[in-house]
Amino acid sequence: MPVIQHSEIEAFSLPGLHHQTIAGRPHGLQTMETWMQTIEPQAGTPVHRHDCEEVIVVLRGSGIVTIEGETVEFGPQSTLVVPPNAVHQIVNTGNEDMFLVATLGMSPVRVETETGEVIPLPWSA
Repeated sequence: MPVIQHSEIEAFSLPGLHHQTIAGRPHGLQTMETWMQTIEPQAGTPVHRHDCEEVIVVLRGSGIVTIEGETVEFGPQSTLVVPPNAVHQIVNTGNEDMFLVATLGMSPVRVETETGEVIPLPWSA
């Protein structure tokens, strides 16, 4: 089905992070996924990497992104581009929830620590 109702997609939560996979294998995609996430103030993603490109569109909120040791500030209406296998983290440094949509060039996405240990994600189970 080409139209996916977000209200019908299972939502998952980690401490400070709320996630929905809004397009992926369950929707007929084979080589990419799109995630919708909300990151609470002062929370962030774990430091991680994956063997695919990632494009993150920040619709609301502000923070910092660290990619391969380089940290850059960003605000709403920003696009973050993460190369394959780059160790990275996003942290919400603002006072409001950060709302973002990310597209990753892999499905399912295998997320690892910077030392290569798999990080189990509840939405990939």
